Amino acid sequence: MPPLSATATGSRAALDAAGITESDYLRFCEYFYRRTGIAFGDNKRYFVDKRLIERMHATGHGSFEPYFLSLRRFDAQAEIERLTNLLTVNETYFYREDHQFHCLSASILPEVTAGRRHGDRVRIWSMPCSTGEEPYSIAIHLLENWARVDDFNIEIIASDIDTKVLRSAAEGLYDARSLHRLPRDLVRRYFVTEGADRFRLIDAIRQSVSFTTLNASDPAAMRAYAGVDVIFCRNMLIYFDDKSRKQVVESFYDSLTEGGFICLGHSESMSRISPIFKARAFAQAIVYQKPGGPR
Repeated sequence: MPPLSATATGSRAALDAAGITESDYLRFCEYFYRRTGIAFGDNKRYFVDKRLIERMHATGHGSFEPYFLSLRRFDAQAEIERLTNLLTVNETYFYREDHQFHCLSASILPEVTAGRRHGDRVRIWSMPCSTGEEPYSIAIHLLENWARVDDFNIEIIASDIDTKVLRSAAEGLYDARSLHRLPRDLVRRYFVTEGADRFRLIDAIRQSVSFTTLNASDPAAMRAYAGVDVIFCRNMLIYFDDKSRKQVVESFYDSLTEGGFICLGHSESMSRISPIFKARAFAQAIVYQKPGGPR
């Protein structure tokens, strides 16, 4: 077993000095859960404490109690937004789990568009979209792989609770790590090099995605999204508890058109959340469908 480092000891001392007790941690986690639906357990204590202390120092609060009280003021929205941005995880890259993109172009969209006329709308929603790699990947994949991409008015909506990553997504500037799964010919076709190890998406792709701020645990806000044909919600529900997962899934159900589809992350299963969707096993992936519509 390696010896306890001075850095780790100092970090724990800093947390203790900030006055965040076990009771304080539980109170904050309950408050954050009510606002976002995201549940933090004991295994996230250090992660949460460290970010709380960062915001406490930035706002001039010497201990947890006055900072926590400040979050509950009527004019605290800006600070709540900054804290939420720090506490949400945004790990993504282009063409992540791209078997689902192949399922989209080869199996899902042919069903969704069956019977639709030339120029009809097709709506695809990425939630949460993080820094934009997923919705931009969808746009690139469809241009490259769906023969009927020009036959319909394709709208790609991308939403996240984190306003900082949304600003980054709209900017469309990435490093090589984000592009490591993209074939080189696609990088050359859809990106412009900006300095060492920086790549900016071309305007045509950036303008094909609409970014919106959204708290998935707010049913009223979710009701603003309707007429969606396909939802990509990958690796978000694992951060929610059973009650919040069920609520979010029901909101997605209401947003989808009859026969619409939802794609979850590889470690997520709709059968453990709600029976309102039916599983569809395509050659490329298992996805979930709202009953009704073409089959």
